[in-house]
Amino acid sequence: MNFRYYDAVAYKRANPPKYATHTEFLRTGRIDRQRSWSPSEKRYLAYEEIAERTGRKLERAGSITHGRINGFHRSIQFPKLIFHRTLAGAPHLGYCHITVANSRFAEFENVQWAFYMANFLADIGEEEQFFADVSKKPGRMYFAVAIAPTEVEGRLKIDRTVRDNGVIFRTNDPKRAMKNVLMLGARNEALRKAIRAL
Repeated sequence: MNFRYYDAVAYKRANPPKYATHTEFLRTGRIDRQRSWSPSEKRYLAYEEIAERTGRKLERAGSITHGRINGFHRSIQFPKLIFHRTLAGAPHLGYCHITVANSRFAEFENVQWAFYMANFLADIGEEEQFFADVSKKPGRMYFAVAIAPTEVEGRLKIDRTVRDNGVIFRTNDPKRAMKNVLMLGARNEALRKAIRAL
C-alpha cells in the first residue's frame, strides 16, 4: 500500500473555513465582499520530506526522554546516543535509539542493552527483521533489547540468548518504561526501592 502525504497545516492556512455572509457579519461585525474563496491545491510531500520530519520529531522526543531519565538521580546516568530510523514504505513511522548501557541479570553477569522508543506498536521480529506485525493504529512503544556486536564493524544485533528473544522489556506506558530503564541503571537496593515507589 502506498501512502500519499500532504502538508495539512499549510493547506488549512491557505483554505480558512468559509463562512456564510451572515455568520461572517456576526463573527466580525462587517461584510467582506472582496474576499475570494479560490481553493488552493494540496502540496503533496515526498517520502524523503516525511522521513526528515519524522526523524526530527523522534530525535526531539528521544532527547526529552533521555533528559528525564538522567534527571532522576545523579548516580544513574546514561550516555546520550540518539539516532533514528524510519520504516521503508511508511516514512511517518520510525524509531529512535536513546541510550546504551550494561547491566547484571540473575543468569547473566554483563548484558549490554539498548533503549529505544517508536511512534508505532509492533512486536520485536525474529532473526534479521527488527519489527514484526507493525500495527496500523497510532501508538507509542518503548523497549530495550540485549545487543551484541556483529562481524561487520560498528554494527550491532539483538542478542537472542538473553531471555530467548533478546527483549528486556517492551511497553507503551512511558512511566513504566522510565521505571524499567532506571531499574536497569540502579546500582544499589536503596535506589531500586525508590524507583519501585514511583
